[in-house]
Amino acid sequence: MRTKFSKALLPLVALFGAIFYLTGCATIGMDRATKVTDIMQELENDYQQATLQIDATNASLASLIRPGQQDPQQAYKDYTKEVNKMETLGQRLNKHTEEMQNRRDEYFEQWESSYANPDIQELSEQRRAELRAAHEKIPVASIGVKGSLQSYLTDTREIQRYLSNDLSPHGIESIKPVAHKAIRDGDRLQESIKPILTAIGQVKSVMFQSN
Repeated sequence: MRTKFSKALLPLVALFGAIFYLTGCATIGMDRATKVTDIMQELENDYQQATLQIDATNASLASLIRPGQQDPQQAYKDYTKEVNKMETLGQRLNKHTEEMQNRRDEYFEQWESSYANPDIQELSEQRRAELRAAHEKIPVASIGVKGSLQSYLTDTREIQRYLSNDLSPHGIESIKPVAHKAIRDGDRLQESIKPILTAIGQVKSVMFQSN
């Protein structure tokens, strides 16, 4: 009796095993999609904050080198604070950019695309291609931004270090050409961020489209 009962259970065990396997695959797939969405939101927030922080850093530098600055010590402290914030944000941006690339690659490499139903198979392939095309706009829009950001971070930090040794009127005057260039570079960096934010917005639109 036990042998017959065990044999009768085998199909049920196989069925439930298949269900748990498929459910597990679906959960893993959803988890990968959620990770991509989360890191993309982090990246968008970083870039939005970067545009604001560039404004703050440039403004503090412009105030420091302004003719007739009455309190260079306080202006220098304000500038140093903004440089520190900009540097921290730059490090976070680089980290999240790398995480975004890794999670995006994993998401598409492990996309579930094997279906017995040919209609579902076609839908899956079309959707994957659509999402991949949208996602690829982000790295395209980001070309050159990392280098520009690093150059801006280096220049603003080195200006800060230079003035830490010589905050005299002569020291401030001598650094002005470099400071003005850094401000212009910051403005250009802000402009180069706009296409990235646009690309991220397009990806979000495709991912969450309602029709």
